[in-house]
Order: sequence, then C-alpha cells, then structure tokens
Amino acid sequence: MDRFRAHMRAKHLAYRTEKTYCLRVLDFIRFHGRRHPEAMGAEEVDAWLSYLANERNVAINTQKTALNAVAYLYRQFLDRDF
Repeated sequence: MDRFRAHMRAKHLAYRTEKTYCLRVLDFIRFHGRRHPEAMGAEEVDAWLSYLANERNVAINTQKTALNAVAYLYRQFLDRDF
C-alpha cells in the first residue's frame, strides 16, 4: 500500500483522493480474502461492486468512487486492465 500511496503522490493526486482510494482498495482486497490485486480481475471487481451496492447499500457516488479507485489501481499503478 505504501508504493500505491507513493505513486499517487508522484502523480499529484489530492490528499483526499489518495486517502479515499487507499481505503477503497483495502476494502476490495479484504473483501477477496487479502488476495493480491494482480491475482484478480474483472470478475472480482464486479463481485465487489455488486456487494457494495446490494449488501452494503452504499450511495451511487460511493460506488463510482470505488470503481475509480480500483480502475486507478489497475490502469495506472499495475499498468494493466482489469
């Protein structure tokens, strides 16, 4: 997570964005039993987003932020698509 945070700082993301993305990515990883994101893909992202919407009943903006956080993790940090 430290490398992910350092990457966001190097890209000059706002502190609140950095904090939020870290929290969302940690939630994503914990939801999947602490599996590394490189071992997961679109199916796991969809399952997590469905869980947020259907089980935790989070607001639509929270769902969008969660998707943006995971998209940033995969596309910008891991340099791959999910």
